[in-house]
Amino acid sequence: MRNILLLVATSFSFLALPSFAKQSDDIEYLNSGKVLPTNLPFSEAVRVDDTIYLSGQIGIKPGTLELAPGGIEAESRQTMENIKMSLEANGYSMSDLVKCSVMLADISEWATFNGVYKTYFSGKYPARSAFGANGLALGAKVEVECIAAVD
Repeated sequence: MRNILLLVATSFSFLALPSFAKQSDDIEYLNSGKVLPTNLPFSEAVRVDDTIYLSGQIGIKPGTLELAPGGIEAESRQTMENIKMSLEANGYSMSDLVKCSVMLADISEWATFNGVYKTYFSGKYPARSAFGANGLALGAKVEVECIAAVD
């Protein structure tokens, strides 16, 4: 009798899934094709409920793998434009950003990056961290990864 009860309990344990378990339709993979080439092995962004996780963006010209010429300032501007374009292509905006992580190939260029970064916000800045990195994709000088919260 004990074995039968154990079997019945085990058989129906899938019905008691935790409330945080996600179903596949709660996750949306966003690839507009406007910023990144669509043949890359990652999504431009992923939406999980009311949170959007953006892949790291570098200063590539939209639709290519070619960095914007002109050094850290030009790459920073293109990186931020790519983030803005990715958000807008999916119906969101820069004001939806709540967290950004900045990776700089040369941390001494932090002030130059900040000069560009702050022009993309109207005084309400996302939480942020910044750190020096060795070897960003395509030899980029900056990469920015963001999280957005949306209704």
